[in-house]
Amino acid sequence: MDNFKITAIGLMSGTSLDGLDVCCATFSKTDGRWRFAIDAARGYDYPDDLKYRLGTGAQQMSAHEFVAFHSEYGKFLGERVADFMKEYGIRPDIVASHGHTIFHEPGKRIMFQIGDGAAIAAEARVPVVSDFRRLDIMLGGQGAPLVPIGDRLLFADYDFCLNIGGFSNISYECDGERQAFDISPVNYVLNHYCRQRGLEFDRDGLIARSGAVDAELLASLDALPFYSQTGAKSLGREWVEKEIFPMIDSRGLEFADLLSTFTEHAARQVARVVRRVGKPHPTMLITGGGALNVYLVERIRELAGCEVKIPSRQIIEFKEALIFAFLGALYMAGEASCLSSVTGAACDNIGGMLFKI
Repeated sequence: MDNFKITAIGLMSGTSLDGLDVCCATFSKTDGRWRFAIDAARGYDYPDDLKYRLGTGAQQMSAHEFVAFHSEYGKFLGERVADFMKEYGIRPDIVASHGHTIFHEPGKRIMFQIGDGAAIAAEARVPVVSDFRRLDIMLGGQGAPLVPIGDRLLFADYDFCLNIGGFSNISYECDGERQAFDISPVNYVLNHYCRQRGLEFDRDGLIARSGAVDAELLASLDALPFYSQTGAKSLGREWVEKEIFPMIDSRGLEFADLLSTFTEHAARQVARVVRRVGKPHPTMLITGGGALNVYLVERIRELAGCEVKIPSRQIIEFKEALIFAFLGALYMAGEASCLSSVTGAACDNIGGMLFKI
């Protein structure tokens, strides 16, 4: 569809549990090219109780409690959308909600993002599209990542688009197809150990910078079989809790050394991908909360040999919410949002379920 224009709000809640990101943007397509302008963006903190339930509490709920929480969290999202629209005087054509991932086991065709789209629509009184991943899962795909379609169509000037949140994921063009996958856990692990010590996160990576890398733990982390897999692959909380936390905890490291070692591991895995792809003089756009981790970015730049671009603070913090808004635009335009070359699904597909008042 050409000569198309739409205003969309994207909602993103990541595994690092930093809070809810909301971004409103206007998208237009002319002469086959998509363009965007951000109209407004902001974050909303999660109350401690909600943060706990989204983090680990939901997995322990009964079926009845879980369904009730699905509606409750959807209502919470709808209230934030209503607040956002009032604050900025915006009335979007569509709201696109990622929800919050509770279960991610694509090999079993299990994927669930909590946050009922119907509850969002009822509370905010605007059309909502949600549940973007389920169709891809049923088509044999990973249901993730979804951001690469936005990287391809909105950020095509960079060889690599790296997002660093709870997990790092990367996308790039290879032989005319978009390739993308999760690389490793990052903030999900770093923030987990920071919270154990009463910190939200390691600002600028200063604690990690002060520590020493533990060679034995680093070698064990780097040797995990996931990193040798090729093709479509994705990570979730379950894998981290089974593979990463026990490995780290068994070493009994000092806090700074733990953060330093895992930061080095995360940077090495990014560099491993970049070197394998082998693009000459590569450029890399880094977004997500990890782009603000100065030490981590330094290690990536040095190990990967990339020209690294850190965009505006707004793009750093809200790129995923922006791209979810874009997924809403693609849904309304009737264009694919899930790329089979990325997810491993049987075919490209238009994920999502529409709730319209």
